[in-house]
Amino acid sequence: MKIKTILFSLFITIASFANAQSAAEIMNKAYHQAKVENKNIFLIFHASWCGWCKKMEKNMEDPLVKSYFDQNYVKAFITVEERGEKATLNTPGGTEFVEQLGGKNQGLPYWVILDENGNVLKDSKINGENVGGPSSEQEVDYLISTLAPTSKNQKVDIDKIKEVFILKKKA
Repeated sequence: MKIKTILFSLFITIASFANAQSAAEIMNKAYHQAKVENKNIFLIFHASWCGWCKKMEKNMEDPLVKSYFDQNYVKAFITVEERGEKATLNTPGGTEFVEQLGGKNQGLPYWVILDENGNVLKDSKINGENVGGPSSEQEVDYLISTLAPTSKNQKVDIDKIKEVFILKKKA
């Protein structure tokens, strides 16, 4: 009985690796979509245990700002920094890619705005420090300063971004 359980677990683990998209595959799809839709890419490195990651993603999906993000960015997500039995959730190649983009030891979420060719336009660092999921006025002002020049299709509504990222956290 134990052998069947071990073999089944091994099969599930191998199958999860086989079905997992690599960072390169995720990004190639995002680059293609960005070209077709005339958008930039908002790439978020995240993990299942990261509360700030969930907050950032929830804020971007808030009805007040969702259409802005949807009209201007292809959103891409790469999972990194999972440990133990959840390590299988890590995106193959994700650790190397986050390091390549300056996110090594920066904490999560770490986000980068790229153009359709993979050139970095902006990232989540202020003076070398990751703002992660912005929530303070200074952090949200920085987020806005990265959105304004990278928006291709709809102008950023500063008041709505502030309402979602600052004011709703206080409620």
